[in-house]
Amino acid sequence: MSHKHHNNNPFKNPDDLEQAAKNDVQSEETAEDTKNDVSKDQGNESELQKKYDALNQQYLRLAADFDNYRKRQEHEREELLKFGTENALKKMIEVLDNFERGQKALEKVEDCEKVKESFNLVHKQVVDALTKLGLETIETEGKEFDPNFHDAVMQTPTSDKPEHTIINELQKGYKMGDKVLRPALVNVATAEN
Repeated sequence: MSHKHHNNNPFKNPDDLEQAAKNDVQSEETAEDTKNDVSKDQGNESELQKKYDALNQQYLRLAADFDNYRKRQEHEREELLKFGTENALKKMIEVLDNFERGQKALEKVEDCEKVKESFNLVHKQVVDALTKLGLETIETEGKEFDPNFHDAVMQTPTSDKPEHTIINELQKGYKMGDKVLRPALVNVATAEN
């Protein structure tokens, strides 16, 4: 039995050997390009990560600044309300003192005029104290009805006054600047049928 020696060499001729060498060089170049691409991608990723981290830090600082601002505003608002209430109470304490003085003085008084005088004096003091705090009375009688300041609880047909004119006030209204604290309750003229 004859044994043929098979050539296990994959390169049967020199041309195949040259081609294999070229393929090896190309494989090395491709591997090098891939390494370069990977390092470029890693460079881009680290650059993006740095940008992300910087923006994230900026966002966190802004969020903290805004939270501090909100807390400061809330504290200032509370202080203003407290201060406003404190001032109002100080002004009203004086009125309370006068009421108490008046009560003691009126215990033995039988003269009605003296009682009226004391009552009017204290009422004036209350009005003055509230006016200093910014309270204003809403004007009504003879004025044209304005739903922003008046609440028409009655309408009276009449030819004596123009239509939509306030005939009389049933309860005083008050405002502070442009803010209505309580609208005036009024009777408004309507046209006669």
